[in-house]
Amino acid sequence: IQISDNWPGYSLDLFTYPQHYYGDLEYVLIPHGIIVDRTERLAKDIMQDIGDNDIVVLCVLKGGYKFCADLVEHIKNLSRNSERFISMKVDFVRLKSYHNDQSMQDMQIIGGDDLSKLTGKVSFLCVLLTLFFLFYKDIVGTGRTMKVLLNNIEKYKPKMIKVASLLVKRTSRPDGYRPDYYGFEIPDLFVVGYALDYNEHFRDLNHICVINDHGKAKYRV
Repeated sequence: IQISDNWPGYSLDLFTYPQHYYGDLEYVLIPHGIIVDRTERLAKDIMQDIGDNDIVVLCVLKGGYKFCADLVEHIKNLSRNSERFISMKVDFVRLKSYHNDQSMQDMQIIGGDDLSKLTGKVSFLCVLLTLFFLFYKDIVGTGRTMKVLLNNIEKYKPKMIKVASLLVKRTSRPDGYRPDYYGFEIPDLFVVGYALDYNEHFRDLNHICVINDHGKAKYRV
């Protein structure tokens, strides 16, 4: 699903959201209900592609935990209601590449120390946001973040690696990274909610929203 650059979003007055964020948001970009439905469709696509293979899901924290949990739950439900049973194991890794709303030059990979279980298995990386086509200084946007993580995983020789991301951000550069499965292609906006944060705030917001300048100033560190 592609959200155009001139999409005005939904008025905040149409939805409920935590009162402590009143005045901090511009508008709702993607309501929670649409996120849930789109994630269910991604789960169906993944089920069709993986065949009878067992999978290891590597959840990229912190922003990916809600998307990962919902995606895994949908896959489990589809597996229960079909003739194929898919065994899934879940592990976690954390990538840190932002300070306030700016990308840092160095990326840290935290956790995921015992990844030997990936050997010979189908591996799915669940990330919430892949910054696509960003400026060359943005490590995530040029695909370096995913390349570093994928290189670390590939040394364990998994049978197959697939990346599932809820969001892909669209900007002007054509050399970004595009995941195997993604839910929405969005404009070049700084978004929060559905576990996406701004300095650890807004993770408790169910909708994906655009933060305003007041919100950035309020929670800047």
